[in-house]
Amino acid sequence: QVQLVESGGGLVQAGGSLRLSCAHSGRTFSSYTMGWFRQAPDKDREFVATIRWDAGDTDYSDSVKGRFTISRDDVQKTVYLQMNSLRPEDTAVYFCAAAQFGLASGRSDVYRYWGQGTQVTVSS
Repeated sequence: QVQLVESGGGLVQAGGSLRLSCAHSGRTFSSYTMGWFRQAPDKDREFVATIRWDAGDTDYSDSVKGRFTISRDDVQKTVYLQMNSLRPEDTAVYFCAAAQFGLASGRSDVYRYWGQGTQVTVSS
């Protein structure tokens, strides 16, 4: 069983930056495609970014492209989401997700394991 634990959320002013981390408990982290999703109040969960397990290919939603960067450290078994130029509309609970040998997909049903989420609040 894989457990994912997010950290790094908080309150930041518009234009600021945060770095989210997601620690993976499994022994074979390098075989997992990792994704970040977010859910704002009264909205559906939406895709943010993903990084593939092998080639490290990445993909981003249009709303964060150019501002957010996903990366991974297979030794530390951690995936990161560097968020720059934050906007109030980025306010949400951010979740990381894992799919073993998965494609770099924005579809939530591809990911089997999910973390509990970390709150990001951007004030205007």
